[in-house]
Amino acid sequence: MTVQAIPQNAAPNHELPDLIWPEKSGDIPDWIYTDPRVYELEQKRIFQGATWNYVGLEVEIPKRGDFIRSYVGSVPVIVVRDLREQVRVFENRCAHRGAEFCKSYRGNSRSFVCPYHHWTYDLTGKLAGVPFRNGVDGKGGYPEDFNLSDHNLRSLNVTVLGGAIFASFSQDMPSLEDYLGPELYGEFTTIFSGRKLKMLGIHRNVLQGNWKLYQENLKDPYHATLLHTYLTTFGLFVAGNKTGIVADKDGRHSALLNAKPEGRPDNDASKAEIRSFKAAMQLADPSILEFNKEFDSPWTSSAITIWPNLILIRQLNILSLRMIVPQGPNEFMLVWTAFGYEDDSPELEQHRLRQNNIFGPGGFLGIDDNEALRFVQDGIKRSLPRHGVASLGKDVEPMDTVITDRAIRSMYKHYREVMGL
Repeated sequence: MTVQAIPQNAAPNHELPDLIWPEKSGDIPDWIYTDPRVYELEQKRIFQGATWNYVGLEVEIPKRGDFIRSYVGSVPVIVVRDLREQVRVFENRCAHRGAEFCKSYRGNSRSFVCPYHHWTYDLTGKLAGVPFRNGVDGKGGYPEDFNLSDHNLRSLNVTVLGGAIFASFSQDMPSLEDYLGPELYGEFTTIFSGRKLKMLGIHRNVLQGNWKLYQENLKDPYHATLLHTYLTTFGLFVAGNKTGIVADKDGRHSALLNAKPEGRPDNDASKAEIRSFKAAMQLADPSILEFNKEFDSPWTSSAITIWPNLILIRQLNILSLRMIVPQGPNEFMLVWTAFGYEDDSPELEQHRLRQNNIFGPGGFLGIDDNEALRFVQDGIKRSLPRHGVASLGKDVEPMDTVITDRAIRSMYKHYREVMGL
């Protein structure tokens, strides 16, 4: 069973005529973060529309019958390797009465059985059997025209690139290469080049904010130079570093690129506006900042935002993914996945694990974003409505400046087109 996805060039929206986007470039209305009608429309037009949504890694399901629970927007899905070793993604919702039938984060099975009425599905999502189909002693049972194939699980379109799995409700999608565009595809395949991956760990946390704030956050180099003491003090991301911002032609995806210089940044006049810079701060274990060059890239870090639900981070020797799972207009979950490569040396693997303390729900700088986004959502929910401001920089300017909001503006240009706002 499939569904018809909303095309990316969706017609103007007549469902919410009272919501008018401000005319001034860079202004963002509060209601996109709080209005439940907007949230429901996002589920239909974005997550269930013509988008590729990250759902997991192949290394998480190496064997036949291996599965994980995942999400496309707010919709729970199962990602499974079937008996022919093909990766399948289907809705985690029984076609009978709608129960979310799989509650295990991961496992291995030859079939899926709904605990409510025991409808059974194979690893392709097809309905394989129902109890008492013909009733008992000639009584009860389903009608004669009841057909199992009419009640398969809703299957999604699937593509895999370099070990990363994406799914879409649309059956008419471009290749992932075309979806990302040449610049983002190059950054993506620097990490997902075909080398066998190795899982290092997964953790989850729930944030009290709108899901779009997290996409914004990773398209916002302005805050990175101001909020994060750890980044600025130890030179991981400073306004004076060699930096770059690239985006796809539609403005959906972007990459924030940075090259860390040797040593720590100087405490000079350029740091005067950066209150997070703490020249006196020292690390008890400086080895956490060691960088082992492993890619043919001029950048020591890249923060790639792939619309609508994925953040891909390469920072020093950290490799990690963050999947955004909306849970209503005022809340979302982050699923953090740390990984390396199967052929990593034991020393490099330990180094990756040590460096991963920088990120995560309680990481040295990850926790800063969690708090800041909560402050934003609280301010929007509890105050009189007004427009947010994302007017920093120009829409056309050299890619080597990070004092700009142009990636955020590009994202919302695309967002408005898809949403019909």
